[in-house]
Amino acid sequence: MSTARRVQQWATFGRMWYLFDAKWQNPYEASTKIVKILSGRHKPIFHNDSDCGDHVVVINSAHIALPGDEWERRVFYHNTGYAKGASWTLAHQVHEKDKTMVFKRAIYHALDTCLRRHARMCRLHVFPGEEVPDEILQNVSAQLRQMRQVPKRLDHYSEEEVKNFPKLFDWPEQYVLETK
Repeated sequence: MSTARRVQQWATFGRMWYLFDAKWQNPYEASTKIVKILSGRHKPIFHNDSDCGDHVVVINSAHIALPGDEWERRVFYHNTGYAKGASWTLAHQVHEKDKTMVFKRAIYHALDTCLRRHARMCRLHVFPGEEVPDEILQNVSAQLRQMRQVPKRLDHYSEEEVKNFPKLFDWPEQYVLETK
């Protein structure tokens, strides 16, 4: 077996670590992309009975975005197991308590309901900020593209970029807005 073929085989069977930045991302849209990586559906050797998924490290889960009034509408169900132990918690309340829980629950519900669900969730590493332990960061070898682009804030542009930005027209020097 040639060296190139051996490396290709190792890359197919080995577990890779992917980094995903969740800043301003909808966790329910991103979950479809992350679930493919966790379950190994992106690999040519995938089979339902094989455990060939990769690790995914999610950063900035404290800055996720839900569309519209979904923070107020989406509820999470929990039952203690006792009589009258059912409770429903709003998404913004869950997010205030634990900045990673909304993202984890989105991934958990997107995974197939099978016995491997817990093992696949163990390969998901979610962090509320950009601080990731070094032993995890050393393993990261690829990055997943964000579902929607994060725009650059106006205060992050330099004075030169603002000055060189194309203008549609120049205001006259004596121009005054009429206010009533």
